[in-house]
Amino acid sequence: MILAGFLLSGGRVQDEGYKSIFNGQNFEGWVGDDPYWSVKDSAIHGEITAETIIDRNRFLIYQGDIPADFELRLEYRISQAGNSGINYRSEIVEGLDYYALKGYQFDLDGAKNLTGSNYEERVRSTLAKIGEVTELPTVEGSVSLKPREQNFWTARVVTDTLGSKEQLTRQIADGQWNKVHLIVNGYHMQHFINGVLMSEVVDKDTVNRRSDGLLGVQVHIGPPMTIEYRNIMVRDLKGP
Repeated sequence: MILAGFLLSGGRVQDEGYKSIFNGQNFEGWVGDDPYWSVKDSAIHGEITAETIIDRNRFLIYQGDIPADFELRLEYRISQAGNSGINYRSEIVEGLDYYALKGYQFDLDGAKNLTGSNYEERVRSTLAKIGEVTELPTVEGSVSLKPREQNFWTARVVTDTLGSKEQLTRQIADGQWNKVHLIVNGYHMQHFINGVLMSEVVDKDTVNRRSDGLLGVQVHIGPPMTIEYRNIMVRDLKGP
């Protein structure tokens, strides 16, 4: 279904040309592991309980096509102890008995230490933390042999700042619905929360960057948590 606009929960049209990729009723077009994912109140509900603690991150993965260059809009709500993310331009991790993705991630957490940063799951680690504009130069050879420091990709070059973590996260509502806007245009990636640009990456690493791939959402290892997603809309930046 192509919507005439991106509809927020109040029904206001935000933009034109978006396609809904979650029907709000069931997981038609999505795959993931039980018992971590369910649909409640027209939203994707991810939950880890004391009885279902995991030792590896689990994903709910959209099976339809995502344009190479696109915009994503959605709303999320996360518990204080929650850690999640929206993976994009990603690929399935083969050889596992559960669903996992590797690739770029719009990071989200209840404590707001990571929310809006760009983390590359199972590849180069943090590409831009909250408030950073970065460029990624070409790195030859295996990613596994390259240095990381405190879970940051040390090859990244910080070219500008968007503000401090405290300034940028002040507008994120604890335990309430917040709005994500992701723009992926070529190898330029921008992460917005509630209209505020949180991080920006230009990936010039011709060896390790990805030009397309899968979209999915995550429940993370750690304590019991909940994450919810609703009103998930995608627009092709190149048009029909």
